[in-house]
Amino acid sequence: MDKEKLLVVVGPTAVGKSKVAIELAKRLDGEVISADSMQVYKGMDIGTAKPGPKERRKIRHHLINIVDPPVDFSVAEYQRLARTAIEEITQRGKLPMLVGGSGLYIRSVIDKLKFPSGTLSSKIRRELEKQTKSDPGGLYEELQRLDPKAAKKIHPHNLRRIIRALEVITLTGRTFTEYQKEWQRRESIYEIRIVGLNLPREELYAKIDGRVDEMLQKGLLDEVKTLVSLGYSGAITARQALGYKELLEHLEERKSLEDAVQLIKQRTRNFAKRQLTWFKRDPRIKWFDISDKTTKQVASEIIHFLQTERFLPGGKHWEG
Repeated sequence: MDKEKLLVVVGPTAVGKSKVAIELAKRLDGEVISADSMQVYKGMDIGTAKPGPKERRKIRHHLINIVDPPVDFSVAEYQRLARTAIEEITQRGKLPMLVGGSGLYIRSVIDKLKFPSGTLSSKIRRELEKQTKSDPGGLYEELQRLDPKAAKKIHPHNLRRIIRALEVITLTGRTFTEYQKEWQRRESIYEIRIVGLNLPREELYAKIDGRVDEMLQKGLLDEVKTLVSLGYSGAITARQALGYKELLEHLEERKSLEDAVQLIKQRTRNFAKRQLTWFKRDPRIKWFDISDKTTKQVASEIIHFLQTERFLPGGKHWEG
């Protein structure tokens, strides 16, 4: 039985993945599945740079705005929903396109990987959540004791990943490190082509800074205030999401607005660096430097690559 085809578009935050993906979807008769761990949340629109209603009317998008911020959306749930979407898109005769910068989400979909299905409603997760409020540093110390190798790879302030690692250890009886060994095999369940978009570092950082300024102009601070008014300020999602956690600290009078904005920019640049480190480890990715190129030019280059790879059916004219 032939594997289903899947086009994957990856790259660091702010590089321009969404625009290129929409152009590709128009030319290739595709639909986009978001691979962004924060775009699944309702009400977190500006800070997660979701495609707007206009873009989503042009091209059908999946796995955007599907849960409320207090809900912890697991990788296992994302994997299930994304694979279902791929199957349905394929059955409609269209090309599924997985697009985003969340490396964990992308690998969960494309490769033979299994995840524990624990959610926030589980007793284990609730207990760990309680500990983050009373003794957040203690959780990291516990991870260092139970799985020192995993602790070295997880930032002490990344509570979501620390909790997840401890939950895996409790649910499976295996260390998070053992659980992750299967990740060393890159065996896809689909016929995939992965394209990566990148820019020279200074150009990317300038785009990041400009996008943060644009988000604030569009009303990011008001969006955060709305989350607070809905009672979501204590949700770990809001506390961990870039742009939201810094502005929450400003609203709590722990940071000036100017300091919060500068911190958003710095942390987003650091995040982009980590994304590139993650993706550069995958030899399957074909990279495209998109500096000084229009969206249409980039899409054309990618389509030419897909044609040379015999990924696209013959006898069709794919250019815009």
